[in-house]
Amino acid sequence: MNRTLTYAVVTLAALGLGLSGCQTAPKTEEGKEELHQKVEDALATMKGADPTFAAFLDNAHGYAVFPTVGEGGFIVGGSYGKGEVYERGKKIGNSDMTQASVGAQIGGQAYTEVIAFENKAALDRFIAQDYTMAAEATATALQSGAAAKARWQDGIAVFTYVKGGLMAKAAVGGQRFRFTPIR
Repeated sequence: MNRTLTYAVVTLAALGLGLSGCQTAPKTEEGKEELHQKVEDALATMKGADPTFAAFLDNAHGYAVFPTVGEGGFIVGGSYGKGEVYERGKKIGNSDMTQASVGAQIGGQAYTEVIAFENKAALDRFIAQDYTMAAEATATALQSGAAAKARWQDGIAVFTYVKGGLMAKAAVGGQRFRFTPIR
């Protein structure tokens, strides 16, 4: 099985698990520490790729970081990832993201996604039960200087950083998020 097909199969399997009720937070302390380290590493990588990204996040009310989102598809596609949610730089909980799409698409990839919230109202909408982001939401591919040009859309700004793989896509879909506060 080639690597692209493997990404697609693994991603669709993860999507199925995500839709069937996976927990947004890891269950063990080791899992929580591993996810947190992945979040820290992803933020460091993105800040290194774009020096303006750190200032953008510093000015945001909050943000959600999904360090590894796996995506795959062949006509029907999906993606899944787990992450952490921050308000004013302090972790307030965990979240997971699932996405389903349909249309012309083939391949698989892994990427990091960061959703920044302009104000408390935007963050509150996100942490509400089963937040969905419309297909029209535009993500900014992070590269040097991209964050300086990013614009808020309905109180959010979405950044992606491709980690690997190849995905050709002209499809329609939307993302669904679940949030679990720190207890």
